[in-house]
Amino acid sequence: MAFLADALSRMKPSATIAVAQKARELQAKGRNVISLGAGEPDFDTPDNIKQAAIDAINRGETKYTPVSGIPALREAIARKFKRENDLDYDASQVIVGTGGKQILFNALMSTVNPGDEVIIPAPYWVSYPEMVALFGGTNVFVSTKQENNFKLTAADLEAAITPKTKWLIFNSPSNPSGAAYSHDELKALTDVLVKYPNVWILTDDMYEHLTFDDFKFATPVQVEPRLYDRTLTMNGVSKAYAMTGWRIGYAAGPKELIKAMDAIQSQQTSGTSSISQWAAVEALNGPQDFIEKNKKIFQGRRDLVVSMLNQASGISCPVPEGAFYVYPSCAGLIGKTAPSGKVMETDEDFVTELLESEGVAVVHGSAFGLGPNFRISYATSETLLEEACMRIQRFCAACK
Repeated sequence: MAFLADALSRMKPSATIAVAQKARELQAKGRNVISLGAGEPDFDTPDNIKQAAIDAINRGETKYTPVSGIPALREAIARKFKRENDLDYDASQVIVGTGGKQILFNALMSTVNPGDEVIIPAPYWVSYPEMVALFGGTNVFVSTKQENNFKLTAADLEAAITPKTKWLIFNSPSNPSGAAYSHDELKALTDVLVKYPNVWILTDDMYEHLTFDDFKFATPVQVEPRLYDRTLTMNGVSKAYAMTGWRIGYAAGPKELIKAMDAIQSQQTSGTSSISQWAAVEALNGPQDFIEKNKKIFQGRRDLVVSMLNQASGISCPVPEGAFYVYPSCAGLIGKTAPSGKVMETDEDFVTELLESEGVAVVHGSAFGLGPNFRISYATSETLLEEACMRIQRFCAACK
């Protein structure tokens, strides 16, 4: 009898975490490594949010919390959805989890049976398909095209839907591509979805506040209210509020689904950190002006990275609408020989040789389901980004 569960054989470790760990190991050995793998803002959490956490500690807010979140936070989330997305949710339709990842995990665990199909546009965040596979679901990947800025089309979505389809997982702005869908682009997709009442929509809006060039964010159920009863809208404070380590994600949706997720969480982690929740209350209720300032900094970094990568031999980098990632193609380098003498046959070969040769850590596109590409996170200083891009240019020029 095997000791480990069979389900583990269906799941792979996170490629983004693996890249960050390899970079740390090389740095510990004295290598000068610039790590562009992790999706984490380099900004500090705003002082008013930190102070709210300190105040909560001093008030003695250090006990167990309700599984779905403290009332003050669930109410703040409901107000946020109304204020920013024109969505009406009661606090009883809201659940708070330990990061967005737990929200997604519990939603899929609550609903996916063996054989259920889940549509996932590629490129995708690495954890989506692993969660589906863990619960015995069937991943249905729909590849997008770089010339369409990695966006799912209505025709491709409709072609992927079958009687077994249970979910569409939808992420805008996207990790890893940074692609963001306009209102009209969303309307084309929601027009398809209204025709298929068996398909639920799990929308990951984690990068909602990080869009550029006057792009106006919208979320699917906002565009098509008829999808309200079968949409789970997930978000969190990690990215826009620079609160990754606080581990607060949240979602709103139909009460039946929220109740099921609450039941799972009650036997899993129970309530999220009380201190983090009170910090998140201040994040959502307090001043929002710093978001716009940080967004302008991210846009400047995006423009720098896109410009420099497009000057590298064999690299083609589209301009993303949001998040803090670029997803360039390295197709022009596949088949070439790296300075080490190795012929690069895949995007994974490319990123491995880049790390070994120039000490720049990025994530290979095949980990996100679409290559030959690679992902760069530009959530770090312009100084480091400029140096990293210079190293990439040098590496590409040396490939023969």
